[in-house]
Amino acid sequence: MDVETVPNTDEVDNDNLVTLNVEAVENTHGNQMSLDNPDEESEAETTESKAEDEESKEVVIIDVNCTELDLNHARIGKMENFDQLVCIERLLLRWNLIKKIENIHMLTTLKELELYDNQLTVIENLDTLINLEILDLSFNRIREIKGLDHLANLEKLYLCSNKISKIENVDHLKKLKVLELGDNKIRIIENLDGLTNLEELYLGKNKISRIDNLASLTKLNILSLQCNRLRTIENLEALTNLTQLYLSENGLTTIENLLSNEKLETLDVAYNKISIIQNIAHLTELQEFWINDNQVSDWNTVNVLENNKQLQTIYLDRNPVAQDPNYRRKIKLVCPWIVQIDATLAK
Repeated sequence: MDVETVPNTDEVDNDNLVTLNVEAVENTHGNQMSLDNPDEESEAETTESKAEDEESKEVVIIDVNCTELDLNHARIGKMENFDQLVCIERLLLRWNLIKKIENIHMLTTLKELELYDNQLTVIENLDTLINLEILDLSFNRIREIKGLDHLANLEKLYLCSNKISKIENVDHLKKLKVLELGDNKIRIIENLDGLTNLEELYLGKNKISRIDNLASLTKLNILSLQCNRLRTIENLEALTNLTQLYLSENGLTTIENLLSNEKLETLDVAYNKISIIQNIAHLTELQEFWINDNQVSDWNTVNVLENNKQLQTIYLDRNPVAQDPNYRRKIKLVCPWIVQIDATLAK
């Protein structure tokens, strides 16, 4: 959808158009910035135009019947003047300076709300958005998961890169398929029992020391626990539909307890302390195996890959075995069907 910026007027001739006043934000000199050229005005130009700005401020002209509004990178400081958008389904407000979720209670047709990379500290004022399916509040300053009680239709919730320390108040989101909580301060996997339709769970870059409390997530396809404090692969028996498992950058020493995860297509255990490739012969669907930056030194353990006939890509670099001058040729002998070894195609 095209968004046009024009000088502010008292009326809009076309009945289907509305003026959306975008609140300007102050720069380091305390001057007002318009939506256009926020960084290019000199102090002299700003001072000269200050009187004009009192009479005329730029606004965005929008069709009230639009279903999507993109105000990304608009330097918006406050959410306001959305009340006439009676048909809006997607509201995109990424990369702004918004501190509070407000003045959107009337947008009951909204299905997607993106407030990625703002300055939010609280999840609030969403109770009337009962049709919301996608909510992205990543890269903010949120400390607590709350304010989602009435979002029964939510399917995707993104809260990565905040300051959240506890998984809570999501158990009632029965339609949720994607939950992103990476790069927070979470220590325990908990309070997920009601998310029986969840397909993707991202918990990378937290402080989790144990895989636990996932038994009810039987539809889970993707589980990411990269960059945590795990020492053991465990409690994945119920996740029989898992196709992608990411466990890199932990403290793992053994590949184990994957007997029930026969549908795995991607297994990432890179950047751990694993010395033996084992317990994966039954993973006949495995296509991507990342075990680079570990301690694999014995070629006999590499030979177990001959059972993984669907394997297309293997990362083994920065293991002791990779120092062998015949490293790539030996892998090809074990897995003649391999397509990619480390970062380059197999030849």
